[in-house]
Amino acid sequence: MYFKQIYSTPLGELLLVGTETELVGAWFTDQKYFAPDFSLEKIADVETPALKQARAWLTEYFNGQIPTTKITLAPQVTPFRQRVLQQLQQIPYGTTATYQELAKQLASHPRAVGGAVAHNPLSLFIPCHRVLASDGSLHGYAGGLDRKQALLELEQIL
Repeated sequence: MYFKQIYSTPLGELLLVGTETELVGAWFTDQKYFAPDFSLEKIADVETPALKQARAWLTEYFNGQIPTTKITLAPQVTPFRQRVLQQLQQIPYGTTATYQELAKQLASHPRAVGGAVAHNPLSLFIPCHRVLASDGSLHGYAGGLDRKQALLELEQIL
């Protein structure tokens, strides 16, 4: 059974979806690919332990701290996207990678990696905002390039 809550960030509202123990989704409410495959009207607005942990993590993050709150993430994606998301989780706070670097690590094509990154169901928690174009420029972010820039500035990358 899924539950949901809205968390207000300095960059807009974030919808959190999870079970009692796992976070399965986090999307800015106005982003591309918003909560696909979820019938949000059928999901109760209830704070579960997983959603409470997610809110604590986000509070730490937006206070400029490296979050220490532990969260169990459970994205429901294809095996290829799972591999991409696992690679994204290896990009440390305060650093970036390029789509080309990720593609090389995954023995894949940068466009395939870009598509998987774009459909990341756990925005912020799995740091797709830390991925840049091969020339180091900001490129592609389902939440919008303004948010991507703000997140990188928060992490003092830009």
